[in-house]
Amino acid sequence: MKISRIEKKFVETEDRKCSIAQNGMVATAFPEATQAGVEILNKGGNAIDAACAAAFALGVCEPQASGLGGQSLAILHHLGNTIAIDGSSCVPSLCHLSRFEKASERSFGYKATTVPSTVAVLGYLHFRYGLIKWGEILQPAIRIAQEGFRITQLQHDLQERELKNFLNVKSKSGAKYFLKDKKPYDVGDLFIQSDLANVLMDIAENGPRSFYQGLIAQRIHEDMEKNGGFIRNDDMARIPWPIERKPICRKYRNVRICTIPPPAAGNTLLLVLMMLNYIPAKYIKKNSPETLHFIAETFRKSFMYRKQRSYDPNTYFQIPDKKMISHEFAREQAWSIRDRIDPDLPIVEPPNEDTDTTHLSVIDNLGNAIGITQSIELAYGSKAAADGLGFLFNNYLREFEVKDPSHPHYLRPGASPWTSVAPAIVFYKDKPWMVTGSPGGERIYSTVAQFLIQMFDKEVSMGEAVKLPRVHCSIGGTFYLEENSFESNVIDYLKNMGYKIEDRPPFYFGAIHAVMQCVSKKEFHGVAEIRRDGTAAGI
Repeated sequence: MKISRIEKKFVETEDRKCSIAQNGMVATAFPEATQAGVEILNKGGNAIDAACAAAFALGVCEPQASGLGGQSLAILHHLGNTIAIDGSSCVPSLCHLSRFEKASERSFGYKATTVPSTVAVLGYLHFRYGLIKWGEILQPAIRIAQEGFRITQLQHDLQERELKNFLNVKSKSGAKYFLKDKKPYDVGDLFIQSDLANVLMDIAENGPRSFYQGLIAQRIHEDMEKNGGFIRNDDMARIPWPIERKPICRKYRNVRICTIPPPAAGNTLLLVLMMLNYIPAKYIKKNSPETLHFIAETFRKSFMYRKQRSYDPNTYFQIPDKKMISHEFAREQAWSIRDRIDPDLPIVEPPNEDTDTTHLSVIDNLGNAIGITQSIELAYGSKAAADGLGFLFNNYLREFEVKDPSHPHYLRPGASPWTSVAPAIVFYKDKPWMVTGSPGGERIYSTVAQFLIQMFDKEVSMGEAVKLPRVHCSIGGTFYLEENSFESNVIDYLKNMGYKIEDRPPFYFGAIHAVMQCVSKKEFHGVAEIRRDGTAAGI
């Protein structure tokens, strides 16, 4: 793999899906959020400052995917150190399985939410690693909330898809803020969020603690108490500050990839790549049906092992799980792949839901790099919004185990949810070269893996790697293909292998947002997912 060849092929585009800059780069899922990051870089902020500004802005203009009511995890490289930021939310103290009358209450409404961590995570990142004043970080998000942004086709479609769930929440609080007269907003409508702007101004003036120990926390307490939710003042007062963890790193071809350890899914991503390391790049380059079969089996085996070896460092810190990313285990798993679908893996399908998350990547000319993946879980979260505050609560309680009390992520007060996020920093010769990540729930690891495989094995640019069609394969052997992207001979081959084939729209396969500091030339590259609304831009 030649890095210079990959960098040379990159072409800037007018739609800002592919951008080139000289002193830093930002890639996010929404144009206004990208500009928020660029604005902060122009003011002298570093990559961490810009990422925090972009993250707050995404909570305003991409409310279906993230916001103040969610959680955020990150990986960053700062002053020569690489750090994983575990910003998991937590179960409220009053929450217990006996408090739920039906399972749907863990997915929709006020009972479905964990104590949000995003404000704490962004505050912590800025305090530890930022350069400019806290108030400046929030100014772009405040401005977007006050002045509004235009509703996109994607947002209209998601509001239409989630309409019934919005209206099933008794208080209709989410519908009040995020629908227009109980109907989806039209494409192009100006969407203004005055209540949210006031909350952001309070956080800007008084710091992140004001979200957890001030008037905002009291309003959340009152709203939850009124509507049967579990979060109270004492839950908020125990601010869910993030935990710094040692990242997990492994080589793929001649680069080093660092990502977030459990409770995130970075180990799943690394295991896929480690297995593929035992296959010559020229074989993967072919993009043949046989190659797709091999890649699909690595997806199945990696995710199956994660399911079998659930691990939470907060609960089971005394038995750190190192086997999953050991070279011996990866080689053993790679060599176990057959010329047909592996019948030893269970033919059981996990729930197939369209979760929505967002990822942003930033890199600067000071040697700093950061990727943040943040979410409110399903699209538009719990569909319940904080009264008078204008943001949606997450519905992360649906991610907990409810049958096995010995499970690390069993639903109990104080527990943190499983998460499938896997933001990554790619190093070349010990320097951060690229930051990448994706939303997509259980498809995050397969989306990021395919992006990296396309770049490193086919030696295509970031822009080309984003455009190429994607696949995913479940543990149970259902092969998901991006619709209208594969020839009939490929589909026939996979069916003969024993897979069940299903087409899915492009949105299903995640959204890559990646940035790069070139090593063969003095410039920065950025890409934003062509399947969604985002852009890349720099200074």
